[in-house]
Amino acid sequence: MQKGGFMIKQRYNITGMSCAACSSRVEKTVSKLKGIKECNVNLLTNSMQVEYDRDILNEEDIIKAVDSAGYGAEPVQSEKETGSKKNIKKSGSDNIKNNAAEAVKDMKSRLKLSAVFLVILMYISMGSMIKLPQPSFLSGTENTFAFALTQFLLVLPVMYINRKYYINGFKTLFKFSPNMDSLIAVGSGAAFIHGIASLYAIGYAMADMDMHRLMDIRMHLYFESVSMILTLISLGKYFETMSKSKTTDAVSSLIDLSPKTARVLRDETEVEISASEIEKGDIVIVRPGESIAADGTVIEGSASIDESAITGEPVPVHKVEGDRVISATINKNGIIKFRAEAVGDDTTIAQIIALVEEASSSKAPIAALADKVAGVFVPVVMGIALATFVLWLLSGHTITFALSNAIAVLVISCPCALGLATPVAIMVGTGKAASFGVLIKSAQALETLHSIDTVVLDKTGTLTQGKPAVTDIIPVEGMDEGKFLYIAASLEYASEHPLAEAIVEYAASRGIQPQSVKNFLNISGRGVSAVLDDSIVRAGSLDSMEELINKGELSCGGFNRLKKISDEAALSGKTPMCISLDNRLIGIIAAADTIKEDSKEAVLSMKSKGLSVIMLTGDNIKTAKAVASQAAIEEVIAGVLPTQKEEELKKLMEKGHKVAMVGDGINDSPALAAADVGIAIGAGTDIAIDSADIVLMHSSLKDVVAAFELSGAVIKTIKQNLFWAFFYNALCIPLAAGVFYKGFGLSLNPMFGAAAMSLSSVFVVTNALRLRGFKPSISALFNSTELDKTEINDVKISGTKMSDTKISDIKKHDKNTNIKKERGSIMKTELNVEGMMCAHCKARVEGEIKKIKGVLSAEADIDAGKVSVEHDGNVNAGMISEAVIKAGYEVK
Repeated sequence: MQKGGFMIKQRYNITGMSCAACSSRVEKTVSKLKGIKECNVNLLTNSMQVEYDRDILNEEDIIKAVDSAGYGAEPVQSEKETGSKKNIKKSGSDNIKNNAAEAVKDMKSRLKLSAVFLVILMYISMGSMIKLPQPSFLSGTENTFAFALTQFLLVLPVMYINRKYYINGFKTLFKFSPNMDSLIAVGSGAAFIHGIASLYAIGYAMADMDMHRLMDIRMHLYFESVSMILTLISLGKYFETMSKSKTTDAVSSLIDLSPKTARVLRDETEVEISASEIEKGDIVIVRPGESIAADGTVIEGSASIDESAITGEPVPVHKVEGDRVISATINKNGIIKFRAEAVGDDTTIAQIIALVEEASSSKAPIAALADKVAGVFVPVVMGIALATFVLWLLSGHTITFALSNAIAVLVISCPCALGLATPVAIMVGTGKAASFGVLIKSAQALETLHSIDTVVLDKTGTLTQGKPAVTDIIPVEGMDEGKFLYIAASLEYASEHPLAEAIVEYAASRGIQPQSVKNFLNISGRGVSAVLDDSIVRAGSLDSMEELINKGELSCGGFNRLKKISDEAALSGKTPMCISLDNRLIGIIAAADTIKEDSKEAVLSMKSKGLSVIMLTGDNIKTAKAVASQAAIEEVIAGVLPTQKEEELKKLMEKGHKVAMVGDGINDSPALAAADVGIAIGAGTDIAIDSADIVLMHSSLKDVVAAFELSGAVIKTIKQNLFWAFFYNALCIPLAAGVFYKGFGLSLNPMFGAAAMSLSSVFVVTNALRLRGFKPSISALFNSTELDKTEINDVKISGTKMSDTKISDIKKHDKNTNIKKERGSIMKTELNVEGMMCAHCKARVEGEIKKIKGVLSAEADIDAGKVSVEHDGNVNAGMISEAVIKAGYEVK
């Protein structure tokens, strides 16, 4: 390929494929073209994904190559520049469900018509054997010609109905790339020719009045075998098509989420248009119950938006002017206008669909063996069939017996199961992953994930919330906590520092409104100062305050106590900030980037699966160790720059470890790209992260655990399918060839061979469909009897260090309705609340509770019917219950 070429990714519909030999032939032919970087042919979806250099190749070249292999190709997906979101033509995603339905309808129609003629034919050919009445003109040896001719006329419609096997089969055979259709065409065609030859033989026998020969020919016409083979093959294909259509349910359900129409303002007039016609910059109006048709920013109005389909969050999110909205989410109440910023194939839902489709079209390394076998399988089978026919003739058996065995070899050996073993599992697996917010970009990533032994986790935004939150309020003796917080919030309200934002938010949660200050001054690296109510207020690190004491600008009263508290906070991974009023210190506020609620649970689950978990961060070692202890992580690599993270990963890989890197997908991109599997967590609307192999829509490490479990389930299913496919052919081909005939008297009728071949394909697809019932185990972690025995050393639970603490001990506490856990001077209470139904209920309950003096935070969970409150020792459960009742809800 020429360096610097214009790389294009394009998808094609491939017609005429029926087995793994077909897909292997097409893939090999296209891959040989100069300018092709990658080519993946998917038998399941009858599609081909090609990445090529447009300066060297074009669509016509690729279509000609496919045609030369004996198949047809039609571009269905837009050409798109690699690494770009821009599409030149509309994607063919919307046709998935229609194509599946059409395929099922076509197979059903063919099957019905074939079955009608088969029943009549079987009645005529086999009816006399079970004493069924026969028409007089067909009965008796003297009517053998009429008997044979009638069967000949009845088999012709069946062959015409299923002519596709003959057209595709002989077409590929003449192009020296035989496939499954070739085996069916040759096998049933040979039986049909044998039947025609029998018609001539009947004429000769009648001329000689050889009644014994007429009776023998009458019993071995094989017209019923032709009809039975074709009908049974069609029956198997029908069940297979039905099952295959279900494997696209995940993509179809994603497509169903996409709005079909939208209301936009055009020339100040509201008009309804197709969602595909929305242009960037359009003003879109969304009323209650309607879906959002593009990504954009709200410019007018407010509404509660259900984003569960995209983010997985069950509680609707209140959106106001300036907030972003995401495509395929639903407006629950309120009317908003938003400016479309990402439309068509650039929307979040379109990118999700594209990722799932691309992953479904890709191939796992485990599929290489099946592809290699499929490439030579059909020619080898045809050779075995020919050898079977010749050897039985040479051994003295009749042509009829030899032909029967040869036909049985041909029809039982169709490599459908072999070709479907991997793609059905990949498609169902990636679709299932997408349903719970895990977007797997390739089958290779899905396979590699199950062999990972080391998981490296970024700290900020991955293990932690990604922004600081107030953890401790420590005023000096004699200073009221509320007044202290009022002073600190007023000073920090004018600052843009993340710690300042955390203090202001915390004060707001306590119902404290900051006051505007004068003469605000930000001294880089030293803190801030301002005038509040004619008093000088300062905030800064302990070192900056110590400098002021040394200069005589601050009194040293209480300094030693605050210094001790500050040092302890720093050792715990917190950032302490000292506050002074006029010439004296009045207290410390400590903040920290706290770990997410489910981070520790996810880490424990990874460890239970035998994975080594390492935290990799640019933070200092003290802060890193403090966070790691809270997340039950023993191994920490700290103080590394983003560029050095890649080097640390390579060191682990050089030691023989299979490494997965979990990061935010932007700052960690070099490390994500370097890892065996890169996992971007909490991607939100920016899901097209090139450096990651797996993109998680939610900000939870639980999804990492779910991805590991799903990978194991998919690979297990693929191995089961491949084993069945190889075992089936290894057992059935010798049986069909008559290997066991002389020793055991066993042989295989071609009709039973056709039935067995069809069932093998149905089995493989059905086995893969079991993945649709996959459920991650992470939610049941604390109910696991194995994990009850797991000990965590040096883990920090709610601020209190616990050595050799067992999960079973934690579980005993969590079962209580009213929980009180000490965290320094902070307590936590949980109550069961009935009646909460929506975001408005949630806000009302939280608002009433936050009015209680001493309440630090309140979080209501609508689905669980609970409210969790953090507070000081002056607040009790009764006070919180009264607030809930006042809000209009019931406490259980």
